[in-house]
Amino acid sequence: MPIEYHLLRSVTARELIRALIHDGFFLRRQAGSYQRYQHPDGRRVTVSFHKSSDTFPLKTLKTIIEMQARWGEDDLRRLKLLA
Repeated sequence: MPIEYHLLRSVTARELIRALIHDGFFLRRQAGSYQRYQHPDGRRVTVSFHKSSDTFPLKTLKTIIEMQARWGEDDLRRLKLLA
């Protein structure tokens, strides 16, 4: 079942980072507005934002969720990003 990205349109950087940390990711390094998180299993996620209340374009959010964090719909529900 594909992820309903229109339901994630208003996810803020703060919420995404909270979900990453809750899932076991840790801040590996930061350079300017780029924060790089790493999971003990080797997954890496780069989050770029200027304010913690910034939201992401859908294409960027899709890349973070599917390609970098490798989360599915069940993961998004568990992390409370989807209702």
